[in-house]
Amino acid sequence: MELTLLFAVLTGVAFLWLATRVSRRRLAGIDHLVDSVLAAAVTGMVAGRLAAMIFTGTNPITHPLDVVIVRGGVDTRVAAVTAVAALAWGFRPSVPARLDAVAPAALAGLAGWHAGCLWRGACLGTASDLPWSVALPGSDVTRHPVEVYASILLLVAAVGVSRLPARPWLATGAAVAGAGLARLVTQPLRPSLGGGPVLFYALAAFVGLIVVVAAVRGWMPRAGAPSDADHHPAT
Repeated sequence: MELTLLFAVLTGVAFLWLATRVSRRRLAGIDHLVDSVLAAAVTGMVAGRLAAMIFTGTNPITHPLDVVIVRGGVDTRVAAVTAVAALAWGFRPSVPARLDAVAPAALAGLAGWHAGCLWRGACLGTASDLPWSVALPGSDVTRHPVEVYASILLLVAAVGVSRLPARPWLATGAAVAGAGLARLVTQPLRPSLGGGPVLFYALAAFVGLIVVVAAVRGWMPRAGAPSDADHHPAT
């Protein structure tokens, strides 16, 4: 029995949790939102895994253990859309302020998911002669550790987003753009048939950049910070 996929998910969750600990000042007064972020991340991962199983002809109902015990991947498009939808639902009514607050941690969680390739033995991409290239066991062909590249780029994006000024939607737009660009620039190094979901990543980068420009120019709708009632829900 292999639990490598589960370990990869747990690595992403661990990165996300650590990022929330580092960003405690940014999340001051809204610490309860960490639970919402973790729940959304796990929901997205599960939805993406189920979608990947269905798309490859595996029935999740008749093969429930395949959700966690196989090396199979996660459909990133379904995972991303589901996670964002779960965040928006959990963060209402102050969606912009809350998304901006957790954007760096979300990028760190994505970085952890990519770093989870170390558990799955799925870090390598196309052939390369660079000094840090790695060969598969029993092979003389060295390859790019492309998932490690993506993890590093996402961590850099997380740090950059955490240093942005406080403007509605700015951090959110930058995070979406950063995630899309990190996958877009590393996609050619992945040995995937058909080039992978390049258009999806390009659309994410484009939409994110549009939101950043709109936020900088003050075109995005403003929303107040979470209220005291949000911080301390009534019992």
